[in-house]
Amino acid sequence: MTILAGIGFTAPWLLLGLLALPILWLLLRAVPPAPIRRLFPAVTLLLGIRDDETVSDRTPWWLLLLRMLAVAAVIIGLAGPVLNPSRDEAGSGPLLVVMDATWAGATHWSDQTELLSVQLAEAGRAGRQVAVLRLNDPEPVVFQSAAAWSSRLPGLQPEPWRPTDQQLKRTADILNTFQGDFDTLWLSDGLDFSGRDKTLELLQSRGAVTVYQSADPALALRPANFEDGVVRLTVARTQTENLREVTLLAQGRDPAGTMRVLARADTQFAPGEDEATADLSLPSELRARITRFEIEGQRSAGAVTLADDSLRRREVAIFAGRQNREGLALLSPHHYLTQVVAPTAEFIDGTLAEVLPANPDVVILSDIATLSELEEAELTAWVEKGGLLLRFAGPRLAASDLARAEENTLMPVRLRGGGRSVGGAMSWGEAKTLAPFEETSPFFGLRVPVEVTVTTQVMAQPDPTLADRVIASLNDGTPLVTRKTLGLGQVVLFHVTANAEWSNLPLSGLFVEMLDRLAVSSAAKIREAVNLEGTTWTPTRIIDGFGTLSDAGNLPGIPGEQLASSGIGPDLRPGIYTNEKRSLAMNVVTEDTQLSPAIWPASVPVRGLAVEPAQDLSGILLSLALMLLVIDVIASLMLSGRLGFMRTIAPILALLMLPTDLPAQTAEETDFALASTNELVLAHVLTGDAGLDRVANAGLRGLSDTLFFRTSIEPANPVGINLEVDELAFFPLLYWPITPDQPLPSDEAYAKLNTYLRSGGMILFDTRDADIAGFGASSPNGRKLQQLAAPLDIPPLEPVPSDHVLTRTFYLLQDFPGRHKNTPVWVEAAPPDAEQIEGMPFRNLNDGVTPVVIGGNDWAGAWATDPDGRTLLPVGRGYAGERQRELAYRFGVNLVMHVLTGNYKSDQVHVPALLDRLGQ
Repeated sequence: MTILAGIGFTAPWLLLGLLALPILWLLLRAVPPAPIRRLFPAVTLLLGIRDDETVSDRTPWWLLLLRMLAVAAVIIGLAGPVLNPSRDEAGSGPLLVVMDATWAGATHWSDQTELLSVQLAEAGRAGRQVAVLRLNDPEPVVFQSAAAWSSRLPGLQPEPWRPTDQQLKRTADILNTFQGDFDTLWLSDGLDFSGRDKTLELLQSRGAVTVYQSADPALALRPANFEDGVVRLTVARTQTENLREVTLLAQGRDPAGTMRVLARADTQFAPGEDEATADLSLPSELRARITRFEIEGQRSAGAVTLADDSLRRREVAIFAGRQNREGLALLSPHHYLTQVVAPTAEFIDGTLAEVLPANPDVVILSDIATLSELEEAELTAWVEKGGLLLRFAGPRLAASDLARAEENTLMPVRLRGGGRSVGGAMSWGEAKTLAPFEETSPFFGLRVPVEVTVTTQVMAQPDPTLADRVIASLNDGTPLVTRKTLGLGQVVLFHVTANAEWSNLPLSGLFVEMLDRLAVSSAAKIREAVNLEGTTWTPTRIIDGFGTLSDAGNLPGIPGEQLASSGIGPDLRPGIYTNEKRSLAMNVVTEDTQLSPAIWPASVPVRGLAVEPAQDLSGILLSLALMLLVIDVIASLMLSGRLGFMRTIAPILALLMLPTDLPAQTAEETDFALASTNELVLAHVLTGDAGLDRVANAGLRGLSDTLFFRTSIEPANPVGINLEVDELAFFPLLYWPITPDQPLPSDEAYAKLNTYLRSGGMILFDTRDADIAGFGASSPNGRKLQQLAAPLDIPPLEPVPSDHVLTRTFYLLQDFPGRHKNTPVWVEAAPPDAEQIEGMPFRNLNDGVTPVVIGGNDWAGAWATDPDGRTLLPVGRGYAGERQRELAYRFGVNLVMHVLTGNYKSDQVHVPALLDRLGQ
């Protein structure tokens, strides 16, 4: 591209035509030679007659100037003028765009996509092939036209992790398999990461590398800590030169359940410092409502830290039986429990009747056997609402009749009379050790010290339910800890005392870890490997690169060891993980995360993200030339006297009143519209996967042939639809196959899709995954369908009921198989007031056509035929497979009939014939 006076030209040689303008000026000004005068006598008869219309013998200067400007505008417009062109040297050959696409660039993601759009436009004008490679989600490099990648820009999103070593190794393998050189544009997020230098060296060996990154520092928020009664928040940054103020927000739900900002704090980075700290002093009730902290003005996963049990100090009430030995307070069970729970919990003092209305998290009863009827009723109601009742045995409990004859509501098992004593001076046996914890126990994974022994315990009465309630036992198999659920809560019994009188278990670290597993204290130590070993954590909410929380769907559980040892990545997504009643936040930024700015060698040019988009001026100049020529025609007619004043000014006013922003309809668009409206045409959405698009086209061709031979419908050949550019109103039905990697449509495409659905169109979504997963988000295709369908205006759905009109539109059907079968097909849900009229076999369902049909049976694969009518893909085996294919064709016929006729077959006039066919 040649740049002249700040304007670029794609075909500058056409500007040489401007040199011909002076010659054209002289030609237009040329006057014919004067006529020779001949005297003719009869001319005297015309003397005195005046001609009202005069014709100029010379073109006016202003009309010549108008024509010169029109010709100049045509020449300059054809030369391809571009405003704000890129001043970089235009390269040649393939162009690879490398993107970090991490959370650090999420705040400036719009700037990156705008810059990428400008670079793709430049590459398109230069005729260069382009490929895009994301380092944290590498895919095989495929060089395509710049226009093809421009349509996929809305589908590119940042991920909430930095590139892992495994992903960088895969990137190197991908680049090494590609033959040939290419230039590279690296859109960096400004953060350094392991392996970046090696990747840069590999790219430099293939061609020139140019880096674009934001000049603003990356900000990150470390996990919140509860220290000395305050919540401490630490903000880290990559650049330390300037002084900067940062505002931190604490968000959570108010008593009405509405998400709002509960607190805010301001902090300031000192010059030369890369961290700043802010403290929030909040009451425990308000602190328990906080779900996340974030940096105001930052839109990234690194600027968000999720809150879990570590900030919520549990409220515990401890009640111990009266001690007979006065002055030995340090040996009392109350002292032992207080020392274990105090660092991570808050105590509630008072009687049991005073404590329960405060709704504590845990109530501990140490060697308390007798409760009043009122206390027992109130405690039972509290447990059923989700409370944890933790009981410890002791001499009083062993001597009482509690839970002897029958099971007590507030005891997990029945007990034998008295106690069991082993390993003492008056017993024959030795002290018992603990058996390893079973996999079903909440203590599974904890190491059992050999020095922990039990000398006395209360024994559980054998019972059919005893085995299911034992969560810890001695090496001889007798229960040590039992548990049962009561409503939403649970009751747990330690069959030993809470002090060292019956066992040295309370003196060991295992005792503290067991109470942590029972969620007696907060999760201050939950991240330690010993507390996570042997557990499985289920993701409930996950966070994306922009810091937005969403439902985790059916993501599998993660072993506790992986949570403790693995970093955030595609196999361990950041978010909230739960295990029984404990919750754990896996944040993008941890205490050990180091934020180092990316430092590039001097040989690599580094530019900012700020860019003024180039604007093509060709259309404006050619439109201006056309307007000038129209004015020239009108002016010429006016000068020749062929137009009156009103006839002259009216076309000019009409021309000026015409809108200038109406897009011109191309010949291709006109042909497409005519071909789509002359006959009925079935259409499928182009996914970008060439093989899948061919199968979809072949499937609709097979269905069109079936409609042609069996019904009065005579469809034309099906077509593929590009949602970004093609008009949808021509097609009654769109078949949309789902792939995990197809890009998301743009906002304009979603607007067209919603208009299409509201105006009577139907979309058949086919996840094609019924052979590996049921319908839903349990497969990659199902999760992709959720993303694609989220912005669409889709009504509530339900599986196709047995009396839906889709079961009898043309054929009588009970199921709707494709290449797969036995999975539900979803349509618009019937209104809640739909009732079956007496004497009618069908309900009076909604009168419209369902706008969407969703399933995963791969119908196009079952319909697919070649141009000669031969089936392309197998369906089942033998006669059963051919029968399944026939039912698939019948479903397709019913579907098209339903689109074209609505609920016509719901009319009562069809009831006798349908009953006859159904044999009723």
